[in-house]
Formats: sequence, structure tokens, C-alpha cells
Amino acid sequence: MSAAAARVVYADQSLPEVVVYGGVPCGLAAAVAAARQGRRVLLIEPSQHVGGLSTSGINTAESEHMLAWTIGGLADEFYRRLGRHYGTGKPEYYFESSVAEKVYREMLAEAAVPVRFGARVEHVEKSGTRITSIRLTDGTSVRGKVFVDASYEGDLMARSGVTNVAGRESRTEFGEEAAGIRFDRVPRKARTVDDEGRLLPGISAWAKDLTEGAAHRAGMNYNFRLTFAKDPGLQVPIPAPAHYDRKRYALLSNWLVEANSRGQALRLADFLDFYARRNGKFEVNNKQAAIFSVGHFGGQFDYPLAGYAERDRIVTDHWNYTLGLLFFLAHDETVPANVRAEMRSWGLHRGEFADNRHLPYALYIREARRMRGEYVATQRDVTTDRRKPDSIGISSHFIDSHHVQRVALSPAEFVNEGRIWRLGWAYQIPYRTLLPKRTECTNLLVPGAVSFSHVAFCSYRLESVWMIGGHAAGVAAAMAARSGKPVQDVSVAQLQKRLRQEKQVIDFVPGQPEKWSDPRGGTGGPPEF
Repeated sequence: MSAAAARVVYADQSLPEVVVYGGVPCGLAAAVAAARQGRRVLLIEPSQHVGGLSTSGINTAESEHMLAWTIGGLADEFYRRLGRHYGTGKPEYYFESSVAEKVYREMLAEAAVPVRFGARVEHVEKSGTRITSIRLTDGTSVRGKVFVDASYEGDLMARSGVTNVAGRESRTEFGEEAAGIRFDRVPRKARTVDDEGRLLPGISAWAKDLTEGAAHRAGMNYNFRLTFAKDPGLQVPIPAPAHYDRKRYALLSNWLVEANSRGQALRLADFLDFYARRNGKFEVNNKQAAIFSVGHFGGQFDYPLAGYAERDRIVTDHWNYTLGLLFFLAHDETVPANVRAEMRSWGLHRGEFADNRHLPYALYIREARRMRGEYVATQRDVTTDRRKPDSIGISSHFIDSHHVQRVALSPAEFVNEGRIWRLGWAYQIPYRTLLPKRTECTNLLVPGAVSFSHVAFCSYRLESVWMIGGHAAGVAAAMAARSGKPVQDVSVAQLQKRLRQEKQVIDFVPGQPEKWSDPRGGTGGPPEF
């Protein structure tokens, strides 16, 4: 198709030119970037809060496992604004959810970006390969010239007829040695079946029915990133779950009985990861090495492809699992007395999420759908073939996949499955990974559910990196909206020029390290596997 034939003329100048779906950090960067290019922008956020996980419990840029020089553009601006808030005069990579939301809202207001809250995408209307409008679950329709799907789930992308996948590729599909089913090296001893021989809750399958390196329908587990307080003066009580079922924790109870019989000393940090943050706040995360933690193994399997009602049920189930686990750790008699006492000494921090019982707004969706676009980045692209002519940003995080599931080795032993931990290299993110195939959609950019394999996605799925992808998508969307051309025909050279002007880091910098190394020595985390 010629450039002239591809142009589209819009007479209604009151319509948004760029429609961004997902008020997560990726979408905020896209919306602000497009607005700063002079385009009329609408941001649609299904919840009632902007900021995604950065305002819902993840209070880090994950810079501890990245090369800081790769964080530029709007991502760097966000962290520098945090620094101004805290009065440090430098980028602040550790922060508070409420402060992050304040800064994000300021950035949106300064760019004059309106936000429509509380509606999900329900249906997409297309004319040929162009999206003409999207219908939302509140019954309204939104038209635009160019659309950006920045969401964690990729729902706008999927409803646009764009090819996508969920779960994990096999080791052979892209020749990735880290791909597919991956059994941990160290088995865990605990009874895995009930009296009838059925697998206990939390165990997904028998290991004998799975093949190392094979594809699997699920990606890594999800969890809530709770904000705790140790100081009683800052606490509110942790609520009990709406539905507590002790049987959900039978595997943990069985393991504790064995641990107690061995005289094994335990503490709460053996089950939960606590990260000290500002103003008496502690971020609580899934503990990778734990026998049991807030990561709901297996609970995520159906989420990526589920309808909205089913997703809401899955989120509720994650709450019941999470609050039930905390209740179990605080009260169950199989838990050592010192662990129970320590668990009861914690509370939720009263300074966060006041309109949501001091619980975070969003479940941590580490990955859901991933687009199959113009180019699929794989393990090779993030470790070996790291230079790309159409670079729109640089990532450098570890390849980091949390576990996916637990599988039984025998009635008395199980193993965790799905973990990847690889040292990070700086690599250029190709513009092509933001683009659907030209035959499928020509006015959509997807910097959220980006066109990466599971293995490669594990180094992209950080809020700081998502902002880098969103910034590039926002500028590209503005360029496409202005010209009326397909997003696939945006001038990469002009896009790169504008990104450089906006201090996005898209080029390797002479003298800067390209491989992450811990200044303290070692790998900075669990052993590589």
C-alpha cells in the first residue's frame, strides 16, 4: 500500500488522537509522551487508581538488578521527581506507593491527559486492519486515530485480532536453553497427597507427567505486594480472609510437622520476604526459596485468557489464599510459637491504601498474554544479539522468572518448577517488538504485552522497563496520528531522534558496563539456574 493510500483523514477535531489503554506505568509514560508531542490523548484505566503496581505495593525500580545508566527518558524523569519529593536531588529508586501515585497524577495533569476510570475494553471495531473504535464495559465507545495497549493483560490487543500467546514456549521453539518446564534442583520433603491419594492444594501435577523443556500453558505465579508496619503506632490489623480453609495449607502443615520433628529452627523470614522502605513501611513479597509463600502457585493458570468475571474470581481467590496464609502463620498450632508471635507482631501500614482497607489495589500480574508481532525477541536477543538497528530503549534486568507451580515427585516429596535467574546484560529493545503484524493491525502499538518470548519477557517485565517501552510507544503513536500512516511505517530514524532529544537511552554508551555485576561480589541473588 502506498503512503498516500495509507493516510486517514479525521474531520472531528474533538476526538482523541491517541487512546492509551492501561493506566499502569507503561501506559502513563505512553500517554504523557504522546501528549507532549501535541496530540490529544485519552487514557483509559479499568481500576480507580493510576500507577499499576508502582502504586500498589512494588516500591522499587528494580534497579538493584539493573544497570542504572540504561534508565532514561520518562522513567528517569519519574524517579527524579520522586527525588525532588524526598529532597534528595537525585533519582530515587525506592519509594512509597502513595507518593508514586501523587507524582504520576502530577505528570498527567501537567500534560493535560484526561483519564477515564472504571471501564474495561469489551469489543473492538475495525475497518480492514485499522481499529476505528473500542466499546468499553460501561457501554461507551471511544474512537481514535492510534491506540496503545499498555496493559499487563493485553486485552485490547487480543480483542483487536492480533496474534498472541500465553504461557511458556518449549525449549525447541526458539532454541532457548532456559525455556519450557524447569524443575528445581532441590526436592522438598513433605506429604503431597491426602488420605485418598489426591494431590494436596498447591500441588499442580505429578512430575512424571511433565517433561523438562516442554511448553506449558502457564507463566509465573502472581501475588499481592503488601505494605506492612512493625511499629504498632503505624499499624492497622491484617484482616482475616473472607473464606479461610486450613486445607489449602496442608502441604505447609505437613512440612512444618517434619521440620519440628527435626528440631529445625524457623523464623518468619523463612516464609516471607520483607523489604524495608521509607517511613516505617515494609514491602512484603513472595519468597523464592520458601517452602510456601504469598506466591499463589497454580492460581494464575487460567487468568490470562479468562473473561472479566472469571478474572475477578481469581483475584478474590488470591486474596483468600494470601490472607489465609497470613492467618495460618499467625495462629496454626503446627507453626512454631516464635513464628506465630512474629507474624502477630506485624500489621498493615495505615499510611497506604486507606480507601481499600490498607490492602494494595492490584494483584501483581507478572505476565499474561504476549503478542506475536513483527519481531519476537528471545533469549538470544537479551544475552547475545543485543544490538538492534531499530532500538527504542535499553533494558538490563536479570532474566527473572518466579516459580510457576509445585509438582509431586512422590507421595512424600515435591519440587518447585519454573524458576529462571540469569545475570543481566544491556540489550536494545527493537521497535518491531511493539508492532502487531502489518496484516493484523496497523494503528495499534503494544508496549505492555510486548512481542517477547517468555524467557526474554522475564527481563522486560519491570515497571521501569515498561515505562521505557511506553515512552517509545507514545512518541510513535503521536507520529502515526499526525501522519495518518500505519505504525509500521513510522520513520525509525525520526522516532530515535525524538527519543534521544527526550533523553531516552537507546544507544550503548562507551565506557558504560554492558553486563551487570554486584559491587559486593557474587550474583546479587540466588544461584543462577
